[in-house]
Parts: sequence; structure tokens; C-alpha cells
Amino acid sequence: MPVNSFEDYPMSWKPTLNHQVKPLYLALARQLEQDIKKGNLLPGTKLPPQRELADFLDINVSTVSKACKVCELKGLLSATVGSGTFVSFDALANAYLLPDDKPRNVIELGAVFPDTATFGPLIGCLKEMLNEADADKLFNYSRPNANIWLKDTAVKLMEKGGFSPDSESILFSNGGQNAITAILAGLCRHGDKIGADPHTYSGLKTTAAMLGIQLTPIRHRDGEMDDEGLLDACRNENIKGVYLIPDNHNPTTHSMSSSRRRALAKIARDQDIFIIEDGAYHFLGQNTQPAVASFAPDHTIYIASMSKTLAPGLRMAYLSVPQAYRKPVSQALYNLNISVSPLMAVLAARVIVSGQLDQFIESHQQNARQRNELVNCYLQDYTCHGEETGIFRWLELPETISGSAFEVLAMEKGVRVYGAERFTVGNSLPSRAVRMSVCAPETLAELEQGLIILKNLLEHW
Repeated sequence: MPVNSFEDYPMSWKPTLNHQVKPLYLALARQLEQDIKKGNLLPGTKLPPQRELADFLDINVSTVSKACKVCELKGLLSATVGSGTFVSFDALANAYLLPDDKPRNVIELGAVFPDTATFGPLIGCLKEMLNEADADKLFNYSRPNANIWLKDTAVKLMEKGGFSPDSESILFSNGGQNAITAILAGLCRHGDKIGADPHTYSGLKTTAAMLGIQLTPIRHRDGEMDDEGLLDACRNENIKGVYLIPDNHNPTTHSMSSSRRRALAKIARDQDIFIIEDGAYHFLGQNTQPAVASFAPDHTIYIASMSKTLAPGLRMAYLSVPQAYRKPVSQALYNLNISVSPLMAVLAARVIVSGQLDQFIESHQQNARQRNELVNCYLQDYTCHGEETGIFRWLELPETISGSAFEVLAMEKGVRVYGAERFTVGNSLPSRAVRMSVCAPETLAELEQGLIILKNLLEHW
């Protein structure tokens, strides 16, 4: 470093670097990570330009660039062309939302899953299957194309979601999260970029971080992903694909307009990027709209999963994969799973073809209505987004408290909710909001108790 050249120069970060520790870029990356985790660099802080950092440390610009890249791939930094590099707003937020253990006397409003009303009928269906003469087949490996009727069943399910794929496009996975992981592993390389909403499903974030894939936030307009924003990301950020939850978006609960679905699909076709359309929450809503996949079938991988529709333990999901992406996604699924469980596959299929699925959905929706009536009663003085049949809500907070701070306060009072920071992508400014799972409490009384606690916190803040 030139003598005194940076003595009075304003820089947001002035690291010290031991030039004897090799490689230098990893040493610098470790210090950057430590300073972020210790709070020396706060979320939203803009780092000095890489050339200035290089001059300050008397090292090559490429060394700084490689160090920043390491931290970007860990989700600690977010770089935008023309804007610079920032400490990600979610750098310190934990995106793993299913804790290993639940503290006693804590009311669970964090993890999202449907009520347990359908568990009994599912057990009955399972018992019938196990009593059949050829039940031993349910415990073997499933073979590709061995059961064509399972693919036909998947098509029937997707048609309920506003998409009619060819049965040849169907692949199977052990749940929606498993499907997302396989898609990213099959279609992306380490360092690739994928577009997503500024707040998105936490499971996408954890998978992307594990695979070294960068998530790029696409700006919003009218509460949903902006097609012009997606086009800008294609041109300036070189994204390979985009992840969407068009129906009952997790966590914001927004359902995308039909016109925006068409517009995003057109961008994908024109720019030749793939769309991952997560249909996990489609059946929670009242208004059925065409899937994005119906507007860009050759560019969209559509996922229909069962955990939010039937039961979390029913780890079964169906993918409709266009021909151009089918081989790498199929290979990724094989490497992750070998095969799906025939037990789960046949159980899910029988529920769908028997007509029980419609009954289960109606039951879930009725229970959700009761629970959301309670939410509306206790939180009527606050903005709390979500449909009357939805299983989670998006509660906006007063301007004086953040989602993460409210999450801590609620936990201290015995209620688990999740702050917006856990869902934030890159340098997006987190909403002052928390996500509440209205169906996680076992009883209405437990939900009511949790809502009373949250209301008291809001009133006395």
C-alpha cells in the first residue's frame, strides 16, 4: 500500500491482510466473512470499488475479485452491474426454517404445512394398499416407465393447476425441494445466476447456496415480478433461468395476474432462459389461472408437489420437463434419489385418480377459512396479506421494527414466526413483515393464543 495514500480516504471497509497467508484471495474472503458475521460490516453496506481495495491492500484487482466471488457464492455479498457490491441484507439470516427441535411451550407459526384433517383417510388408503396381494412391490425400486398410469395421474394433477403437459414430459421426485435441487444441479454450473423475487422461498436460497448458484433479485411492479426487470436481468446479469411461485407466493401470498404470466413467459421465450414454476400452493387459492407453463411450454419446468396439498410426509412431486432440459434433470434426479418410493408414488396416485384429492382440498380449505377468520379478527387493525383459504399470511409491521427483530420478540413470548430477512434475496431491502403459518398449530385454541400474543406485541411496540 502506498504510504499515507489512504490515511484520510473514506472507505466502508479497510481490512488488514497478512501477505504471508496463501492464497491471498481466500484469506481476504475469510476476513470479509468474519467482519460480516461479527457485525463490523452491516447488511446493505456498499463495499469500496475493487480497484480501490486492491490499491489499499497493495494486491492485484483479480485477487479482490476472486475473494468477493467466494463471498457472493456464499450469499454474503450481492453484486449488481452498474451499482456495485453490497453486503446482502439476508447475510446473517438463517434460511433453514425447519429446526431440529421445537422448544417446549412454543406455539408454532413458523413452518408451513396444512392441517392434519386428511391424515386419517390417507392412513386408511395406505392400509388398503398394504393388504393387497402384490404389496411387496411397493418396497422395491421403481423402474422408469414401468407404470405409465402414474405419469397419466401426474398429468391429471397438473391439469387442475392450469397446465396440460404431455405424459412423456413427466419425471418424479421426492418432494418439491428435491425437484428444485435436481433442476438446479442438472441445468446450472457453479457460479451461474438464477432470477427470483426479492422475497422468495427459503428452500431455493439454501439449495442455491449449497450448489454455488447466485440468486439475482428481479424488481417488482404492482406487487409481482416485472417483465421489464426480468429482461434487464437477462441482458445485464446473464441469468440462466428464473424461479416463480405464481399462486399464493411464498412468503408474500400474492397471486400473479394472467397478463404478467404471459409477459414473463414471452421474455423467457425471447431470451431463451428456463422457468422453474413452483405450483406447490396452487390448490390453496380460489381463482384458477393458467400456469405460466401454458404460455411457454418449451421453456418451463412445472412442479406439482403434494406436501402442501395433502401431507408434509407424503414426499412426492411431479415435474413436467421440456425435451431440451429432460436428460440433465433426469440424470440429476437419478443421482440424488436413484428412484422415488413406489409406496409414496402409488399412494399419491390413488388419492388423485379416486377423486379423494378434491375432497381433501375442500377439507383443507374449510379448515383454513376457520383459522383465517381468527387471524382477521385479532389482526384486523393491521395489514395482513393472504387468501381466506391460504395456510400462511404475510403480516406487515410498524415502521419502527424489522421482521427479524419482531421474530426475536415473538419467540421470547413463546410464538415462532419468521421475519422477512429469511426470505430476502441479495441486496433487496427486506420488507418490515413476518410470515405466519396459520395451520401449523394443532388446534384453533392454540392458534388463538398465539394471535393474542402477537397482537399484544404489536399494540405495545
